[in-house]
Amino acid sequence: MEKTVSFQKNARNIFFHILTRCNLRCRHCYINPDQHGRQTLPVETIEKWLTALVHEEKASNLILIGGEPTLHPGLDSCIKAAKKMGYASITVDTNGFFFNRILDKVTPEELDYFSVGLDGSCEEVNALIRGKGSYGKCVAGIEKALSKGFKVSLIYTVSQLNVRDVKNMPSLLRTLGIDRFFIQVVGIRGKSAQDKEHSLQLTREQWVDVVPAVAADAARLGIHVSYPKVFLERSERFECAALVAENFFIFPNGRVYQCPLCEDFPLHSYVFEKNKLTPLPPINETDLFQLSIPEGCVMNKLVQPGNLNYDKQGKPRYKIACCLLKEEIKPVAATSR
Repeated sequence: MEKTVSFQKNARNIFFHILTRCNLRCRHCYINPDQHGRQTLPVETIEKWLTALVHEEKASNLILIGGEPTLHPGLDSCIKAAKKMGYASITVDTNGFFFNRILDKVTPEELDYFSVGLDGSCEEVNALIRGKGSYGKCVAGIEKALSKGFKVSLIYTVSQLNVRDVKNMPSLLRTLGIDRFFIQVVGIRGKSAQDKEHSLQLTREQWVDVVPAVAADAARLGIHVSYPKVFLERSERFECAALVAENFFIFPNGRVYQCPLCEDFPLHSYVFEKNKLTPLPPINETDLFQLSIPEGCVMNKLVQPGNLNYDKQGKPRYKIACCLLKEEIKPVAATSR
């Protein structure tokens, strides 16, 4: 069953980058140390910020990210603390190397998911993006995590480097025993924005022709799939997640954004000052969210105009959806329960 996932207006999603350091140098990495900081946050600071972000009346979902979060020696302490604070779900986004024996330091009861990034169905493709040898390490890590009883989902970022390979992923996921699949579109930020010579961005035609079909194939194999909506027809309503939901993207230098597309710029809505979440005065990303344009997403128009196309009258042929709006396909067996 396919549906567009509405923004969960009474849920809060906390994307917490606890460091920006990583062991890999992925070509599509969105981390921008000049804007996000280079420090590794102390566990004490992380716990204070988590305390400030948890909400007594609203479910808060926590996603711990880097850089590579398992490089943080205190990641297990952060997970245990968040669990005690009452976060509704806790996920760790990782490249699958699982440093600092994290698989031995937490239990499946303390963590909802390890969400692992893999961008190729084989070493040859994955190495183009994540580096030589990363495929084998990641697959071995996934297998170890699954053997210990952890739930594992997989994130595949589709770009010009691997768009022909994504069709091979459903069978790999079934072989590995993974039942959740997130297909992401490459964002023009971080390294992708800095590389002016090589465009990793897909065309609208590529995305529409390839991704929904792959998602449907995965669902037929019993895999729960989600992927960005990306494109809206002219008649479809545009909604900005920053106006109808609560999403916070936190970085080690204290910046807190509401929109991922703003992260290359000092446009953050909030900052942590003395361990308190503090709104910034205008002008910041919050002011841009209020704007209504025929193209849909204002930030996409500003930083990723290549996504758009216009007719002879200068009108956009389609809109760009909020990057947090997802399509979801549940396997048939899951919908009948």
